[in-house]
Amino acid sequence: MAKAKTGMTRYSESLAGTLLAAREAVMAPIRPILREANVTEQQWRVLRVLADVEELDASSIAKEALLYAPTVTRILRELVDRQWVVRRIDPNDGRRSVISISDEGQRLVQGTATHTLPMLSAYADVFGEQRLRDFIAEARALAKALERFAPDR
Repeated sequence: MAKAKTGMTRYSESLAGTLLAAREAVMAPIRPILREANVTEQQWRVLRVLADVEELDASSIAKEALLYAPTVTRILRELVDRQWVVRRIDPNDGRRSVISISDEGQRLVQGTATHTLPMLSAYADVFGEQRLRDFIAEARALAKALERFAPDR
């Protein structure tokens, strides 16, 4: 690894720079698909999280979608307005809201997935399916190992 004037690894070769470059490589071909669906990347993350579960509270959505709580609050307002998610009061705790994806939101996710799934399959083809699974497992293990260094979100 090349060292920069600072004595640190050049940013493009650093852990953070490399992970961002990988994320960008993954997302660059998917962004036009999301634009066509009229959904932002952050809205998509929230919808994807909700598509996998019955319902969640906003804090859980923020954690699962890797977003800050105030961002999720704003996104949920937008998604409720667009009728892609439904917010209701938790019957067990009247102070708490629970959110679920609507039928319309589910249709959006399914429709968009018809375009993103072939892209994800192509990624596995060019990188290697096992290598991709191993990379995902290692990246998750790294995130888990480093959790203790992060301040609370």
